[in-house]
Amino acid sequence: MTTASYDKYSFANLMTERRRMKQIQIAILGYGTVGTGVARLLMENGELLANRVGAKLRLKYVADIDTTTDRGLKLPEGVLIDDAAKAVADPDIQIVVETIGGEGIAKALIADALGAGKHVVTANKALLAKYGNDLIATAAGAGSDLAFEASVGGCMPIIKTLREALVGNHVNAMTGILNGTCNYIFTKIADEGIPFEEALAQAQAGGYAEADPTLDVDGFDTAHKLAILGALAYGMEINFDDIFIEGIRAVTPRDITYASQFGYVIKLLAISKNHGDRIEARVHPTMIPTGTTLAHVNGTLNAISVSTDASGDILLSGHGAGMLPTASAVVGDVVDLARNLLLGVTGRIPVLSYQTDTIRKLPVMPMDDIVTHYYFRFNAMDQPGVLSKISGILGDHEISLKSVHQKGRKSNGSVPLVMLTHRAREAAVNAALQKIAALDIVAGTPMLIRIEDQQGDQD
Repeated sequence: MTTASYDKYSFANLMTERRRMKQIQIAILGYGTVGTGVARLLMENGELLANRVGAKLRLKYVADIDTTTDRGLKLPEGVLIDDAAKAVADPDIQIVVETIGGEGIAKALIADALGAGKHVVTANKALLAKYGNDLIATAAGAGSDLAFEASVGGCMPIIKTLREALVGNHVNAMTGILNGTCNYIFTKIADEGIPFEEALAQAQAGGYAEADPTLDVDGFDTAHKLAILGALAYGMEINFDDIFIEGIRAVTPRDITYASQFGYVIKLLAISKNHGDRIEARVHPTMIPTGTTLAHVNGTLNAISVSTDASGDILLSGHGAGMLPTASAVVGDVVDLARNLLLGVTGRIPVLSYQTDTIRKLPVMPMDDIVTHYYFRFNAMDQPGVLSKISGILGDHEISLKSVHQKGRKSNGSVPLVMLTHRAREAAVNAALQKIAALDIVAGTPMLIRIEDQQGDQD
């Protein structure tokens, strides 16, 4: 070995040793399920992380108003504090991990941290969906980075995929199962034939649903995630307010059974399609063919299909919630930020994938303009002329029927009448159903479920 090569070798070893000696100081805000998971990974996998990062990720603070409950993890002395503001204000802290949740104190703490030049990791999709544009502007003004892989799909790396792996692609469409609670409920109803309320109770008992399940079962959680994904995919501002949202409470075991008989399953889907000058962005129960991959994503799993011009269709799937899957995604972001800190760079990857001056206010298509296939279920009187009256109204609104079926037995003088349509416009469908519901030959409110069937897109 020559002297020159030996000196080069020694210098490389010296730099490696210096990096190993360096510490990145981290504060976790919130010591609930996710915060506990993040702390556990940082502590238990500390050597692994140091070997991959080139520096020690030192957990200096875990801040939570509850400092007495046993989380099953022993933190070093002095790490657990009850003052999150103190952790954010500490000049030694370089990365702040927010796992408090909600839109109150979490927003203020994130804004303070970003404004102070600290980098922030969050899994708070509700906050990002509503205030993400403001927080991103704060980060840009202070030269801070904001990372949020765990906000969509847990350990399913859809954020990194859109921001990095697919940067050379135009995204044409995204279709995803993004809420494990709803997917679990639909799986239970399909497998056991139990009603929604019972399936929800089982989800709550198993820890898959909150005591107040509104955000999940009414579609808001999925819409929060779709708003974030749309911004990353299409170069638009985050727009939650214009997303169409419909939850799963009205879907019955009968509808799931009928769907199966027609070759479909029902899932709560996030659907987004790029039309160039505007996009579709909608969340609702959807019938999809049993032969598709998404149809076989069951239980609490999440999955998303992304259609692109260069890479074609790709599918990601994984656990969208849970302590360690979510913590894994958070720690992945922490590592990315730590590597940037070691190199002295910020903003290497734009927060929303696009350069700030290219992000547009891209409008979301009104739901009335959507064109797709439909499933209708009516409780119709069992008497002559009923079918002709209903089909006549549908025809008057240019809704063409693909099939008509009478299902089940008469109950209280009515029978279930099920129809599948060819492609129709949402505005026409709603107008027709309003007229049909007013007929004295129809009992109750007609059931509508949209169908996404690529094989029949030209019908």
